[in-house]
Amino acid sequence: MKRLFVAACASLLIVTSLQGCAPVIVAGAATTGALVAHDRRTAGTILDDQTSEHKISSAIHADTKLMKNSRIKVIVFNGIALLVGQVPSEQHRKRAAAHARQQMKVKQVNNEIKITSPIGLKVQNNDAAITFKVKSTLISAKGLSSAYIKVVTERGVVYLMGLVTREEGDAAAKITQRVKGVQGVVKVFEYIEA
Repeated sequence: MKRLFVAACASLLIVTSLQGCAPVIVAGAATTGALVAHDRRTAGTILDDQTSEHKISSAIHADTKLMKNSRIKVIVFNGIALLVGQVPSEQHRKRAAAHARQQMKVKQVNNEIKITSPIGLKVQNNDAAITFKVKSTLISAKGLSSAYIKVVTERGVVYLMGLVTREEGDAAAKITQRVKGVQGVVKVFEYIEA
């Protein structure tokens, strides 16, 4: 209940500062409230993660030298930033990570960006299909709550993020590895006590 109250208060502050966007923000608040009920992060942490993700993405995409011949995706979960995508050089890779490290609420950056040409739409669609299959498989798994796990797929490699016990993380990784099309699994979990 406290989490829902915090989410509602944060949403109300945003609504009052963005008068023209009230219907969108209120809908977002309802969604955030529902997510908080099934998330191990606090409402404040969820909001911090969303804000950090947006700020990092905006900084990276505003950096025209970095984005030339690059494709970069940013995901933030519980203060851990995951960078995936493709860039032309190691300098580009480091530059993207530097943007992520500038965010105060980011405590760790996992730079999984590869030095290669950007992937095409066909590969991106395949990755989206794999993500969907993994999420669907995790939802139906006994003894595992998929609500605690964020799934990101890049070039067939599935990155699993979340606040989980070691047992939950190991089970999720094993289940994910068996999904058709998965080329590899990388655990970016933050472990908690059972």
